[in-house]
Amino acid sequence: MTAALKQPTPISGTAVLGLGVHRPDVLIDNEKICQWIDSSDEWIRQRTGIVTRHRARADVSVVDMALDAAQEALADAGIDASQLGAVVVSTVTHPYSTPSAAADVAGRLGITAPAFDISAACAGYCYGIGQADALVRSGLAEYVLVVGVEKLSDFIDNHERTISFLLGDGAGAAVVGPSETPGISPSVLGSNGEKWGTVSMDNSLLRLRDALTEAQRSGDASRLLDAEERLWPTLRQDGPTVFRWAVWEMAKVAQQALDAAGITAEDLTAFVPHQANIRIIDELAKQLKLPENVLVGRDIADAGNTSAASIPLALHRLRAENPEISGGLALQIGFGAGLVFGAQVIRIP
Repeated sequence: MTAALKQPTPISGTAVLGLGVHRPDVLIDNEKICQWIDSSDEWIRQRTGIVTRHRARADVSVVDMALDAAQEALADAGIDASQLGAVVVSTVTHPYSTPSAAADVAGRLGITAPAFDISAACAGYCYGIGQADALVRSGLAEYVLVVGVEKLSDFIDNHERTISFLLGDGAGAAVVGPSETPGISPSVLGSNGEKWGTVSMDNSLLRLRDALTEAQRSGDASRLLDAEERLWPTLRQDGPTVFRWAVWEMAKVAQQALDAAGITAEDLTAFVPHQANIRIIDELAKQLKLPENVLVGRDIADAGNTSAASIPLALHRLRAENPEISGGLALQIGFGAGLVFGAQVIRIP
């Protein structure tokens, strides 16, 4: 007779229990950006909604920012790090392919919980919330820390004008745990790999390695410097294609998330989309026909586009400025390089 296997006891309800953020202390305004690219403060504001963006100092790492946000989220949730059953970090800018940023965060928190990274760009935080929800509901973890963190300033060319002027650095974190009433709806996740190169790096690390090796063999110092400057991978995007995809396709995904949650736009307290571009944010709100009383996250004006960190940063600011929204429902949706997308409705902690 085959022995019976034990499985964790699933639970029915999960929720986001706490939030935390890290906003770097270096502010880059549009006047500074215009020293690098041929543009103007007026053009940048009108086209993107961005006035300033935060960027981390050279001695501040992805893990430093993630840890700062994580500690605030734990305090906000009233949870000790020792209670965490998993640590999930969403980032595309950790400078090491391995080991993970999450393992480093866990170590600095003094715990040995399972830890792993998610590479889903601007949708990474929503992917992380979906993973945390599943881990808690399945009984594999009681509490899960989710961090969206980026140091995009390490991977941009300030003189490039398709995406560099949009980007900022920062971190946002959430603690997900059990709840007597459901506080996280089913996640709507997906990708469109046919548009894989629409937002991407302009070079691979293998190409850089091969060029540096060849330059070193030549003994030409100027050639070595040229290879380092020219082939370090930096971000690029096809802006018009991304804009059209985000506006038309992500409105459908947002509606799918509302349907999966069993609610309508009228039930929302807040709408917190990825902070990609103010025109995309406003158009999504318009297509969803959000009532006037629904607050819309527009953190982009001060923070810029912070990829995986943008949604928790925006939600944290909304709650700080409007504490009465705690307990209400927020639709959050992320979308970006891959192209990937993720959305769910959460109850605001």
